[in-house]
Amino acid sequence: MAGRQTAFRVLLRMELVPGREEEFERAWLAGADVITGQPANLGQWLSKSAEEEGVYYIVSDWTDEARFREYERSDQHLEHRRTLHPYRSSGSMVTMNVVHSMAGAGDGR
Repeated sequence: MAGRQTAFRVLLRMELVPGREEEFERAWLAGADVITGQPANLGQWLSKSAEEEGVYYIVSDWTDEARFREYERSDQHLEHRRTLHPYRSSGSMVTMNVVHSMAGAGDGR
């Protein structure tokens, strides 16, 4: 089923300090509710690159850009970033607007 979406998506690419992957995953899981507990957050996902050693991607969806930016400037966000910073050697962020969404046959919804 196809549908029009208006979500604001954030994609973070993080390169980790070698050997810190398991610690990073534990720290991410321990603090994930900081993001998902935000009223404007629609969900988030942590993925590990299948092609690049020590590279992770974090995707989070938000109701709109303004509410994401509000969270991005908050003390909660800064503290969450400080928690994950020791594991990161570099990273980047890309933002986008979801235009359409289509569930796959295996989705089960």
